[in-house]
Amino acid sequence: MLHTKSESDITSLAPSSPSRSPKRPVYFVQSPSRDSHDGDKSSSMQATPNFRSPMESPSHPSFGRHSRNSSSSRFSGIFRSSSGRKGGQKRNDKGWPECNVIVEEGKYDEYDEDKGFTRRFQALMAFLGFVILFTVFCLIIWGAARPFKAEVIAKSLTVNNIYIGEGTDFSGVPSKMLTVNGSLRLSVYNPATFFGIHVSSTPVNLLYSEIPVATGQVKKYFQPRKSRRTVVVYLEGTKVPLYGAGSSYAAMSNNGVEIPFTLQFDIRSQGEVVGKLVRITHIRTVSCPLVIDSTSTKPIKFKKDSCTYR
Repeated sequence: MLHTKSESDITSLAPSSPSRSPKRPVYFVQSPSRDSHDGDKSSSMQATPNFRSPMESPSHPSFGRHSRNSSSSRFSGIFRSSSGRKGGQKRNDKGWPECNVIVEEGKYDEYDEDKGFTRRFQALMAFLGFVILFTVFCLIIWGAARPFKAEVIAKSLTVNNIYIGEGTDFSGVPSKMLTVNGSLRLSVYNPATFFGIHVSSTPVNLLYSEIPVATGQVKKYFQPRKSRRTVVVYLEGTKVPLYGAGSSYAAMSNNGVEIPFTLQFDIRSQGEVVGKLVRITHIRTVSCPLVIDSTSTKPIKFKKDSCTYR
């Protein structure tokens, strides 16, 4: 059966006729077009030759006018060179045009190093912020705890024994000797509302003309908050040399005398507000002048204005 060939089919197949190659079978492909909406499908029918390789496809620029037009319309938007020309693309072993590959420059390790540095910097800033906030908190607590000083009051002094006699010191020098035994009662009050205190003292001295003739000390103890406690300190001095200070009492030693003394000591109170990190320490100096009768054993009571506290 003979088919009628159109002029376009003859033109598209013209380059292959000089080589006297066997005729390729021709088949018709129905492709949609603008006229397909009008119901005229016969107008979109055209003859399309069967190509065996990409080199014989319409995209190859060596074929006729029809193949050049179709190839340029198909690949002009994708494989057009940067200069705007249609040709000049490189082709691979299969005959298809190649496109350039975008190569990204730079090392990705730089971004990892930046992230690591940022994390270390953030951790350092968080630690410094915590230290600053904790320091400010401790300073606030320390400032709030400063006014709470332990209150110390000397209540009374009881002298059990007092005696002035003759003797020699450790080097053999003759001197008056004084022996005193007694007990001191103190009242300690902790006004703090949120921490206890550790109470201790320096040596409690009974001075005669600036010579310590009897000594005692407060044993360290813990006192809870908002509490009051009575502390007893035992004073003792045995054969303390007075040298020239006790010469005026030699004639009256057997008849009884009144001897002036000074009671002097420091009370130390330490409060642990936030454990051992925040501590509050106060020192109260107590000084009490008094007169002791060598023949009396009654307690000597101190009035409010008898002692000085600083």
